[in-house]
Amino acid sequence: MQLKVESTQLNDVVIVVPEVFGDSRGFFMETYRADQFRDLGLPAEFVQENHSRSARGVLRGLHFQWDPPMGKLMRVVSGEAFVVAVDIRKGSPTLGKWHGMVISAENKKQVWAPYGFARGFCALTDGCEVLYKCTGVYNKQCESEICFSDPAIGIEWPMDLAAVMTSERDRKAQTLEQWLRSPLSDRVVYRR
Repeated sequence: MQLKVESTQLNDVVIVVPEVFGDSRGFFMETYRADQFRDLGLPAEFVQENHSRSARGVLRGLHFQWDPPMGKLMRVVSGEAFVVAVDIRKGSPTLGKWHGMVISAENKKQVWAPYGFARGFCALTDGCEVLYKCTGVYNKQCESEICFSDPAIGIEWPMDLAAVMTSERDRKAQTLEQWLRSPLSDRVVYRR
């Protein structure tokens, strides 16, 4: 079985596409193999996996963590979601740019967004379940969020933002400009 990647307009964010074998009984696919991830230039070690379930219209994000550095591999196992990654790395040529796409249980694609990207999604169906493989263990003291409706970023969400359900944390999130003025943002720097 062979995993493939599709590039996005953000060089470090990629779409992982598994080879799917299906018949009248259902399907089988490998969603992760350390050797293939290494060969594709992706991280081969994940230390935490999270699972969320959301009603249609729930918007979660844009979240990120700097210590330990956390990248996320996100996939939808039930329903569909519009998944977004925003580059928040100081000095990056794509700072403030975003990539969004619909991933679903049906298309079986995964979004890899490394450390230095804020990530979020909007559930497009009821019972939308998202799995996140993470390269860092959760640390509440070293996490933050960027406002999902920050006009400087301009994410084109596929739902009316006045109608989405969000947490208080996400509604009160800082803008990208506020984040970049914070001394903490010096820990999230573009490196090549």
